[in-house]
Amino acid sequence: MRRRLPFLLLTVPAAVAALFLAAPAASAHTELVSSTPKNGARIARTPAEVRLAFSEQVDLADVHATAGGRRLALSRPARGDAKGNVVEVSVPKTTGRDRLTVVWQVRDMEDGHPTSGTLSFTLTTKAEESGAAGAGTQAAPQGSESVRTAWTVTRWAGYLALALYVGGLAFLALLWPQGAHDRRTRRILTLSWTAGLAASLLAPGLQGAYGVMGALGDVLKSSTYTYLLGTEVGVVAACRVLMWVLAVIVLAGLLQGGERTARSPGWRVGALAVALGLLRTTGMTGHNAEGTHPGWGAVADLVHLLGVSLWLGGLTLLLFGVLPRRRPEELSATVSGYSTLAGVSVAAIAFAGAVLTWQIVGSFGALVHTGYGQLLLLKLAVLAVVLLIAQGSRSWVKTRLDIAVLLRGDRATVRPFVYSVAAETGLVLVVLAATSVLVTSAPGR
Repeated sequence: MRRRLPFLLLTVPAAVAALFLAAPAASAHTELVSSTPKNGARIARTPAEVRLAFSEQVDLADVHATAGGRRLALSRPARGDAKGNVVEVSVPKTTGRDRLTVVWQVRDMEDGHPTSGTLSFTLTTKAEESGAAGAGTQAAPQGSESVRTAWTVTRWAGYLALALYVGGLAFLALLWPQGAHDRRTRRILTLSWTAGLAASLLAPGLQGAYGVMGALGDVLKSSTYTYLLGTEVGVVAACRVLMWVLAVIVLAGLLQGGERTARSPGWRVGALAVALGLLRTTGMTGHNAEGTHPGWGAVADLVHLLGVSLWLGGLTLLLFGVLPRRRPEELSATVSGYSTLAGVSVAAIAFAGAVLTWQIVGSFGALVHTGYGQLLLLKLAVLAVVLLIAQGSRSWVKTRLDIAVLLRGDRATVRPFVYSVAAETGLVLVVLAATSVLVTSAPGR
């Protein structure tokens, strides 16, 4: 392991650089490509409609436009909309105004993130008809920061619950079946399932409220969920809730059968199926599908989430389950086996992370000069610190595990390893927090 970490630290940046050099142009969220009339145009009078052309297909229900604070009617054009990305906005006549400002907002069909902007036109002839319209310059609408903060925290709780549940089950099935009887371990798995289900129920409402620029009170409205369920994001959210419902069956079987169930091939197959379902539905509404190779992004996201789950879930059960018991036979088998599993997980995380960075960010400029890219760099810096601490844990396993076993888990002998694992676990939680912020942010390109 001592030789493997420097190799990883050297090859991962090289892989990221190679991916960026070969990266094709990729699309981010739904953006306004053009408008008719063009933004800033000088026109004689108020147009009957303004045509908006977006970068990808949009649903009329996901587009909003206002002028002077009034909601404007939307429709599909009779011609010139083969891709479903064009919307016509009906504009009322102005009275004694020399400027028309239209504020638009669209929600991405894949991940539910909103994009907004303004169009401003100069009227060379003041209209005489009565009506309402916008004047002056209006700021583009922005989502509520309180809603976004709550959404970010909920996503963090969801990621943590997913990692503890999936990684915890894998740790028991692969390394520590007898731990299914441990009281602390059973409590961690039960709490992780409860938090995962709660986060999967609350996150869609927060995402829907943020997408329509609503407030926290809108999360409690049934209309927010009803509207979201008609979108791709809502369907995925419903599937994720269903997977958490199935997950309780897997957990109940483990809690009732204990070690015998953890060693059962049938239970392991069921647990694997549910775990893959949870991992996939968690990643389906992220940014991984926003490049020109969405298939690569989907596979990399699944591998990335699985690696993090095996790493963090195993660390947690190791810290709160195995180490407090200080049983020599468990220390000998479990700690050594987890060291190997963690090494494989870290390698998978590094490779999948490089692919996702290439897929989502797409260029060195976006990585360095955008807020999204800078936050991603901060996440990578914290991850590098975690790897250095993890190397200390692996060195302890290699040089002092045998001594700890001979001394029957002597507290003073095991204490440095406990501190290292605790620090590693805490920093991985910071990485998860950064991931939650990235998921709720628009990628910079």
